[in-house]
Amino acid sequence: MQLNDHEEVSTCTECQGCKKTDSLFCDLSVQELDIFSEKKADNFYKKGEVIFQEGSRGRGIYCVYKGKVKVYKIGDEAKERIVRFVKDGDVLGYRSLLSDEPYCATATVIEDSIICYVPKSKFMEVLKNNQNLAYKTIQMLSKDLKESERKIVHLHQKPVIERIAEALLILKEKFGISNETNTLDVVLTRREIGDLAGVTTETTIRTLSFLNKEGVLNLNGKRIELANLSQLVRLANLMD
Repeated sequence: MQLNDHEEVSTCTECQGCKKTDSLFCDLSVQELDIFSEKKADNFYKKGEVIFQEGSRGRGIYCVYKGKVKVYKIGDEAKERIVRFVKDGDVLGYRSLLSDEPYCATATVIEDSIICYVPKSKFMEVLKNNQNLAYKTIQMLSKDLKESERKIVHLHQKPVIERIAEALLILKEKFGISNETNTLDVVLTRREIGDLAGVTTETTIRTLSFLNKEGVLNLNGKRIELANLSQLVRLANLMD
């Protein structure tokens, strides 16, 4: 595991130029974005590098300009338990920042990424004076809590095939699929898929192979095509 061996880049020097329409910060005024830009750092992380680590103290908030990130906790026998994935426009580190507590999970990039960093002082300056940003932050925290509860109740109490099917649908919802081939727009190892579903790597491999033979998936190396999406949804046995 590599720790923060990243380099500063100038790809997104001004927050005003960022066009992430679904970002937490997309509705900020020019003046508010300028406050962020004053002290913002844009850093390039190579695949596998750690943005922050469980137990360390947060001093700012991170926004993914380009790339993909996994957020995970270390469980029994040093096994990763993936909490969530993060993509372009998403933010990281806000819970630790707002609670003034150490990070409760580790964030690692799963492909080469550019991550913007805004110091706590600048984020709080804008948050305290912008009711809409405060409301959106509360919404984001509530959504995270709901998702965590859903995972506990549904994912880890289901049979293996349902866990794997739901994990693949979570990836589809988060990263999307190719319109032409229905291939997931993210490349993960079998271990990472298993970490998301809460099963072993060996079980993940067997289950994916079974779904491939049944025509539910098409496996092309690490690329996964959702060949029969309706059947995958039925296998996941999703509940509200």
